[in-house]
Amino acid sequence: MALIRWKDNRDLPAFPSDVLSMQREINRMFDSFFRGGVDDEGQMFSSSWSPATDIVEHENEYVVNLELPGVNKDDVKIIMQENLLTIRGQKKEEKESNGSQYRRVERSYGEFQRTFQLPSSVKSDRIEAIYRDGILTVSLPKAEEARSKQIEVKVK
Repeated sequence: MALIRWKDNRDLPAFPSDVLSMQREINRMFDSFFRGGVDDEGQMFSSSWSPATDIVEHENEYVVNLELPGVNKDDVKIIMQENLLTIRGQKKEEKESNGSQYRRVERSYGEFQRTFQLPSSVKSDRIEAIYRDGILTVSLPKAEEARSKQIEVKVK
C-alpha cells in the first residue's frame, strides 16, 4: 500500500472563473425552467406559481395563511365546497413602459390555485377572510360535531 501525502486546503488552487460561470449558467437554466423563462424572441414569460401556505388547527377553528405579496385582494377568490377549500387568484406582472429593460427577474407571476381538503366539516356560513400586508388569513370555524370533546374517566 502506497502512502499519499495529505495536502492542506491552502495548497489547492482556487476555482477557475469558468467553473463558477458554468455553475451560474446551470442555476439560471433551472430558475428559468421552474419559474418561467425566455421565449424564442427573448421575451420573458411567467409560469404559474404556488404561494406558500400554513394551515393551523385550533380547538374551535382551522386557520389558513397564504403568502400573497403583490396580489390585489380583488384578484383572489375563495371557494368552500363540501370539505374542499379552494383559493385561486392571479399575480399580475408589472410592466415598465419607459424603455427600461429588466436585467434579472426572480419574482413569480401568473395564476395560482391551491385546494385543501379539510379533515372535518366547518361552518361554511361563518368563514372569514382577511388580507393584510400580503398575507391572506382564512378562518374556518369547526362545526360543533367536529370539535374534540374531553370525557372524564371515573375510577371505581
